[in-house]
Amino acid sequence: MGRFTLPRDLYFGENALEALKTLKGKKAFVVVGGGSMKRFGFLAKVEDYLKEAGMEVKIFEGVEPDPSVDTVMKGAQMMRDFGPDWIVAMGGGSPIDAAKAMWIFYECPDFTFEKAVVPFGLPELRQKAKFVAISSTSGTATEVTAFSVITDYKARIKYPLADFNLTPDVAIIDPALAQTMPPKLTAHTGMDALTHAIEAYVATARSSFSDPLAIKAIMMIDKYLEKSYNGDKEARAEMHDAQCLAGMAFSNALLGIVHSMAHKTGAVFHIPHGCANAIYLPYVIQFNRKVSESRFAAISKYIGLPGNTDAELTDSLVAYLQEKNKNLNIPLTLKEYGVTEEDFNANLDFISKNAILDACTGSNPRPITVEEMKKVFQCTYSGKKVDF
Repeated sequence: MGRFTLPRDLYFGENALEALKTLKGKKAFVVVGGGSMKRFGFLAKVEDYLKEAGMEVKIFEGVEPDPSVDTVMKGAQMMRDFGPDWIVAMGGGSPIDAAKAMWIFYECPDFTFEKAVVPFGLPELRQKAKFVAISSTSGTATEVTAFSVITDYKARIKYPLADFNLTPDVAIIDPALAQTMPPKLTAHTGMDALTHAIEAYVATARSSFSDPLAIKAIMMIDKYLEKSYNGDKEARAEMHDAQCLAGMAFSNALLGIVHSMAHKTGAVFHIPHGCANAIYLPYVIQFNRKVSESRFAAISKYIGLPGNTDAELTDSLVAYLQEKNKNLNIPLTLKEYGVTEEDFNANLDFISKNAILDACTGSNPRPITVEEMKKVFQCTYSGKKVDF
């Protein structure tokens, strides 16, 4: 038996933020990041709309990129002190992911982070509060997914929390928020979205329900990402929708080792998540083609890449992604990114073993061993083709 879970309500298009006026409740706890939502006036709008809905509002500001366990626990304690019946998270993936994790420990104070990292093992939520997610970046799609990524800095590991309980009740996709992204963030989040869609299309839990969303997202990203990167406002709005479609796909189809690798190197080499995904994706396609070549070939056909056979079409997809990275000023290898050979070799065993243990590895289309993972990492460091 399969399952397909999405937010109960998704508001999109111009002025979608005004949907907050319609919420029914007494208290709203708002979680935001480093200040851009305040600078551009969106935080004030959110607060005003929630107050117009008759709610008392408390704001938790300053969630860092790659939110920490400490931040999560601090926010959860503030939630318990305040007692909200709505949690409203706004920003990029970091504040929304942090708020999802805070939600767990608000509802279940005696639950532990060690238990939370077990995939699909969370207790039933929504006993105290419902969740609204408002995305300001066009990549993570955490506003519609069952995932949250939290970093344990002491262990130097990013942990993806995975449970359908974490899927927000309400998602708001307002294109105005996406217009604030700088070019580098546009590039990284756009490639994150493309990785979501491609991995979802080949993941072991894919279905007839997730495939159309993944393919539509890929086609839209192909058309609009570089225009969005170059400042086209209409393309920015289209990318905001495309990344959401990709999120709907991967939240249900799951992901693969591109994300496992990105999670486990982000905390060690401090590579932004979308950038890491963009670097790893071509190499992982080379690894997975032994079992998924026809699926990769289908993607190439949908976006009009050249080739007469599945092998040629898959080669074209790899070349297309590498060219896309060049056009977006994203490095093609870990070495080009700036990871030193000494640092890479010193951490290779650590990142390989932890990538194997990552929650995303189980849904990769081709099983992988620690030794194979090490080889894939070595190829992404040097730029060597994955041919095993």
